[in-house]
Amino acid sequence: MRKDQLEQNIATLLADPQYEGHALRDALAALDERYREHIIQIEKLTSIADGFQTVARQKDQSVAERYRKQIRQMQKIARIADHYQGMLRSSNELLKAASTHDHLTGLPNRRLMIERLTSEESSVDRRRPPFSIALIDIDHFKTINDDYGHDAGDTLLIVISAALTESLRDSDLCARWGGEEFLILLPETTGEGAHNIADRIRLQIEALRTPAIPAEAHTSVSIGLAEHRPTTSYTETIKRADRALYEAKRGGRNRIALAE
Repeated sequence: MRKDQLEQNIATLLADPQYEGHALRDALAALDERYREHIIQIEKLTSIADGFQTVARQKDQSVAERYRKQIRQMQKIARIADHYQGMLRSSNELLKAASTHDHLTGLPNRRLMIERLTSEESSVDRRRPPFSIALIDIDHFKTINDDYGHDAGDTLLIVISAALTESLRDSDLCARWGGEEFLILLPETTGEGAHNIADRIRLQIEALRTPAIPAEAHTSVSIGLAEHRPTTSYTETIKRADRALYEAKRGGRNRIALAE
């Protein structure tokens, strides 16, 4: 017999007047009441259990959502950190370049050249050719600035810097030494070898043309050379190259002088 049919039969028996006062009727009524109380308790427990499961499920969903949110935040922070690190590296590279290179020509500056000269001097080996130094000065640069303006002078500096860089070997180093002067370090190069390189540079610059300066304003450089002596410092070699440069200028410019 089905549960709903049994409940209906019990209700019919209890409602029938002919069973009024029957000894079993009261017992049946008590059992029915206890049964219904049990049903109510079961329904309450079921409701509580369902509610707990719902809350637990919502809590699990909430924890998962918070976890996903934290993951997204951490990913965002990681992206920002990576971007910041990239900017920091770029800034450091720019600062390093600014401290070791000339802002106009892009050539190494005096500071970087001195570091390289110090290193070259400390590694001088009598079994190898010594290094040589070329000190280059643009002829009549002040006149160019006065006649055609400082922009034309800056353009000429940039053009000559590019020409110097193209003329050198991979092992050589050219720096803007100051104003219109350049200093070139020629490792393992004798004075005679430096003279050959310098003459190639002189001819190349003499052939340069730039729209900023009329063709009739000939561009030229004077070059002083000095071969390093192992018993002296690089500063003395620079002084000898500077004296040779003075001799080249005094001799008529657009020429090379080699220090004895």
